[in-house]
Amino acid sequence: MRAAGCFRVDAVFYTGERYARAARFNTDTKDVSQKIPLTGVNSLLDAVPVNMKIVCVEFVEGAIPLTEFQHPDSALYIFGPEDSTLGQGVIDAADAVVYVPTIGSLNLAAVVNVVLYDRMAKSAMTFANNELIRRSRDKNNNLKIKRPAARAAREI
Repeated sequence: MRAAGCFRVDAVFYTGERYARAARFNTDTKDVSQKIPLTGVNSLLDAVPVNMKIVCVEFVEGAIPLTEFQHPDSALYIFGPEDSTLGQGVIDAADAVVYVPTIGSLNLAAVVNVVLYDRMAKSAMTFANNELIRRSRDKNNNLKIKRPAARAAREI
């Protein structure tokens, strides 16, 4: 849910009992579920609105590397579970199947963050500005760059 809030997701759907169990441990530290609908469903395929593309994210032979993928304007992303895989029926229903080209698999939260960041980075939306930084950073962070960025980059 935190990733959904950070990357301006419209809604989150989930299956199974894992999320309900995890929610008891207060994993939604930014209260995103108060702003973005979170809905448990029996089948993610039943949750796909009309005219929305299905994009599965899973290590599947023949899948498109995320680095080469062009995100549709309107998409429902279905991510493979931590310790299993998506069913063949879900893969067959997808408009696209992509994977994050890593050596080994990332955990689910990391994959969600990478895919949503990739979607934002490849979009026409502009987010980069100091107001965004002020709204987004931790309350204990008031840092500012006091020297030209070019000089700071040379010193790294």
